[in-house]
Amino acid sequence: MLLDYAQAAANTLNPTRGSRGMAVAPHALASQSALAVLREGGNAIEAMIAAAATIAVVYPHMNSIGGDGFWLISRPGHAPVGIEACGAAAMRASIDTYRALGLSAIPSRGPLAANTVAGTVSGWDFAHRYSQNALGGRMTVARLLEDAIHYAKDGMPVTRSQADCMAGKRAELETVPGFAQTFLPDSRVPRTGERFVNARLGATLQHLADAGLDDFYRGDLARSIASDLSSLETLITLDDLERHRARERTPLALRHTLGTVYNMPPPTQGLISLLILGVLDRVLTDDMDPLGPEFVHACVEATKLAFKVRDENVTDPDHMRIDPVTQLDSAALDAMASQVSMSRAAPWGQGRGPGDTVWMGVIDGDGVAVSFIQSIYHEFGSAIVLPQSGINWQNRGCSFSLDPSSLNPLMPGRRPFHTLNPALAHFADGRTMVYGNMGGDGQPQSQSAVFSRIARFGWNPQAAIDAPRWLLGRTWGQSTDSLKLEARFAAGTVDALRALGHDVEVLAAYDEAMGHAGAIVRHPDGSFEGGNDPRSDGGVAGW
Repeated sequence: MLLDYAQAAANTLNPTRGSRGMAVAPHALASQSALAVLREGGNAIEAMIAAAATIAVVYPHMNSIGGDGFWLISRPGHAPVGIEACGAAAMRASIDTYRALGLSAIPSRGPLAANTVAGTVSGWDFAHRYSQNALGGRMTVARLLEDAIHYAKDGMPVTRSQADCMAGKRAELETVPGFAQTFLPDSRVPRTGERFVNARLGATLQHLADAGLDDFYRGDLARSIASDLSSLETLITLDDLERHRARERTPLALRHTLGTVYNMPPPTQGLISLLILGVLDRVLTDDMDPLGPEFVHACVEATKLAFKVRDENVTDPDHMRIDPVTQLDSAALDAMASQVSMSRAAPWGQGRGPGDTVWMGVIDGDGVAVSFIQSIYHEFGSAIVLPQSGINWQNRGCSFSLDPSSLNPLMPGRRPFHTLNPALAHFADGRTMVYGNMGGDGQPQSQSAVFSRIARFGWNPQAAIDAPRWLLGRTWGQSTDSLKLEARFAAGTVDALRALGHDVEVLAAYDEAMGHAGAIVRHPDGSFEGGNDPRSDGGVAGW
């Protein structure tokens, strides 16, 4: 029975526990890189830079230093801060440019898909300087990139996730410049567990360790990158790289009955994740089963309402028509929650679709907490790999529209819409939680499941993440917009959701389409609990 499963999960799936610090990532080597930095006296920000560098090497289908990143940082006694490290559209990228080529949409692969600056390394640089100035951080960039350099130069075992992704996408990607040379050694898909070497990327990371992270944008590496991007006939120039800067942002804050929940402002969909939680704070009841149809239905209906706000409003904040802060007012959330019917499913159209991403979290012994996302958008992004540096460039700019009247029209210097949204909560009882997920439309949905199961229903992080999840719309590997349920949901739940009017599709028991979630909770006494997603190759590393 459902309640029996819930009780068993809560009682038998133990979280990772610790007392001095903790890291979680969807690849275990990244969480271990972070833990090593913590053990050497580094803080959570330094640990996250190490994890970000490592995972860019060992999980290449999900992220890259040719992608974007977003940070949420909390330290005791101070308001949380955000770092926006997303690149804008190239100054040569315009609707007319693509229309002149006879295109009605921006390609998702190849050189013309690479039309935005890669921002994530600028975020590492901003965070490193913030660590030094605000926390007295002393770790060098060379130390923080050490593991990543080793894995790139000496190789690391290919995960099944990467092997399966490459096998499924080979026909689409192998003709893109640089892809086969980098990711298909001997013209074949590497086997799961086979050692994979990316020596050019290792040399690039070593150069950044020696020259400094800003060299990616304003140094010898920047000139190499620009030369390669030009030779591949992308629209990005050296001027675009030099113009780019990461920026500090004020996170959005949701006043919740259990505390305050934070997320990133536009151009991310952080507002959407907070809207869902704000509605659920008014709709969920304590007697609901966290695996039952009432709970899933409430979460899905809240998602539909929040996605409507997103699809009508969220874009580059310089071009938004609403103030996202006003959407989180108590009265606005009351009005939104009043639209949820617990007796029938509202109509549903289409979502924004897939996105490949990694979410990671670190909290150190001093209570400094980091929630971080790094992405290349689709699997392997644009799929182009730069000849000199070995950098796989993102395709985030294919989310722009070539319709000038659309919400997100392409224009020079405009920031693209991002599904990325790292989350963080300060509870009234003194706990701090970092949590998040990968997967486009699935990110805010999995956040609602994980947050509610931990915060509202008292599950430990591992049980909350392991439990079956759902997805309304499309994400990695999926093309339909149905309500997808993992097979571990009871038949009664599936039937009840269909009776409510949901178009239900049942997937595998632990389906990677649900994304890779993670969470860490730091309790008031300084102890930690962490949970990692069995759908990923990750792990929680604590001490």
